[in-house]
Amino acid sequence: MPQFYLPGPWETQKPTTLNPEVAHHLRVRRIEPGETFPVFDGRGQVASAKLLSLGKKTGEVELSAIRTDIHRETPYAITLAQALAGGDKMDWIVEKAVETGAQKIIPLQCERSVIKLNRTSDAERAQKRLAHWQGIIQAACEQCDRTVLADLEHIQNFEEFLQSPATSLKLLLSPDATASMVSVLSKMPPQDVILLIGPEGGHSPEEEALAQAAGYQKVSLGERVLRTETAGIVAITAVNTVWSLGS
Repeated sequence: MPQFYLPGPWETQKPTTLNPEVAHHLRVRRIEPGETFPVFDGRGQVASAKLLSLGKKTGEVELSAIRTDIHRETPYAITLAQALAGGDKMDWIVEKAVETGAQKIIPLQCERSVIKLNRTSDAERAQKRLAHWQGIIQAACEQCDRTVLADLEHIQNFEEFLQSPATSLKLLLSPDATASMVSVLSKMPPQDVILLIGPEGGHSPEEEALAQAAGYQKVSLGERVLRTETAGIVAITAVNTVWSLGS
């Protein structure tokens, strides 16, 4: 049975009230009072929930066996700094980034981004997109059994993002790079890493220069040019593959 996201704080001494979203999911799954199912709080805690009652908009559960379970999280944090992509590509990127293990996702407004969401006039639309992506993160965690929700930062422009202090390994993915990502990772111990992915058409030469000045290493994923919605997912997988094989 799939796990369900049930925000904390949790208590074992009294019934926990379900929000409308969880109640709806239980009805769709045809879970009846008396049945038990796994829940997680998005911060690493899991529990067994026994359904006591279920109405149209809410319900109650009794929690037991509350414990911490973060065994699906890597000891290093992967941040995906992803340029905004058009259509439903961002939805797919967010979902697959969570499934492959990203701990943080930062949407970036870049020079060649097809959509524009960082202007004052776009504030309401940007908030709706962020809420939508947050829902995708939650659903992806439920599907792949992660117990910690990936962090989703606000949409930033490229220059703003580069000004943020970071002690992580910084990698700029570019098909024009001479160094391969695998060769760089294989020489490094596992550590927090930021993967910077460009939009359709890639980062502009000015953006690449700014990123390198900010400490980013320019690396390639191979001979083929990958789409923006593919590059980040391949990069996350490469990080986990290289560093898990080396451990």
